[in-house]
Amino acid sequence: MKLPSAAVAASLVCLIIAPVFAQTSPPAAPANPTGTVPVPATKRVTCLATTASLKGQDKRDQMQLCMAQGRLDCLRQAIDQKVVGEPRKTLIKSCVGGDEPEQQ
Repeated sequence: MKLPSAAVAASLVCLIIAPVFAQTSPPAAPANPTGTVPVPATKRVTCLATTASLKGQDKRDQMQLCMAQGRLDCLRQAIDQKVVGEPRKTLIKSCVGGDEPEQQ
């Protein structure tokens, strides 16, 4: 059974055009309007991971330094977003990931 030449031509056009549409990139994510660097969801988890290989006083010292840096990063984020009062405290606490780290 022979296909009409119009059907063959349409099939070829579809085969040529389909990859062109498939290569178009998705729209880019919107830029961060505040211009700040996002802080990881919980800084505590990051600090625990970075101090995992340490022991004793070295581990406690590095954990304290890491958490202090995390709180500072979260405070900067709150200031950039112009959050004040109780919402600022809540934002920083959720950004850091809780209260002070446990002393081991």
